[in-house]
Amino acid sequence: MNKTIHKAESRGYADHGWLQSYHSFSFANYYNPSKIRFGLLRVLNDDIVAGGMGFGTHPHDNMEIVTIPLKGEVAHKDSMGTKEVIKSGEVQIMSAGSGLTHSEFNNSEKDLVNLLQIWVFPKEKNITPRYDQKKFDSEERKNKFQLLVSPGKENGSLWINQNAFFSLADFDKDMNVQYKLKNKGNGVYIFIIEGSVELDGETLNRRDAAGIEGENEINFKTIEKSEILVIEVPMN
Repeated sequence: MNKTIHKAESRGYADHGWLQSYHSFSFANYYNPSKIRFGLLRVLNDDIVAGGMGFGTHPHDNMEIVTIPLKGEVAHKDSMGTKEVIKSGEVQIMSAGSGLTHSEFNNSEKDLVNLLQIWVFPKEKNITPRYDQKKFDSEERKNKFQLLVSPGKENGSLWINQNAFFSLADFDKDMNVQYKLKNKGNGVYIFIIEGSVELDGETLNRRDAAGIEGENEINFKTIEKSEILVIEVPMN
């Protein structure tokens, strides 16, 4: 198995007071030449935002952006006229395409919000910008993978402008798990949100990750109850 392990403590870290941000890949002032990207997966930020605070209006273009609130609510506004609140249990996607601006703030004045912000390079450049979000039933990922994001509206998933697939699962302890790739030649980035697993003789704990290439299926075992995000992306 051709794999790269990213331990949680090896991530970049930025403390802005109102924002605690952990970077799985080089981002902003954090630069690591060995952690620029995994295939077309460019950014995976684990952000904790203080009450009433957030990211002011800023631009994006030609990037597929996926936001997954793990705790709390995110208030979103953008130049397309979208004004929404994304809650824990929901997923937001934006195809930045030819360009847009947006802002994201903690929707609570007192409670923290914890969210994953994930960027994937697009398949086609300069498309018309697009926004969508959806609530997913957590019962549909109990001991199985629930497809959140795909290149099409497969099984009710959100779709993005790339041959990428995002799946989330909540597994019990001591389960033998198999993930079968959707597209041959893709790579898989496994991010342990909570819990721990054994993968190819190696233990991955909370917020650890593994990038795997050259496999058509991935097998691992849960050591304890675990919440796992799998991001399948083209490698070039």
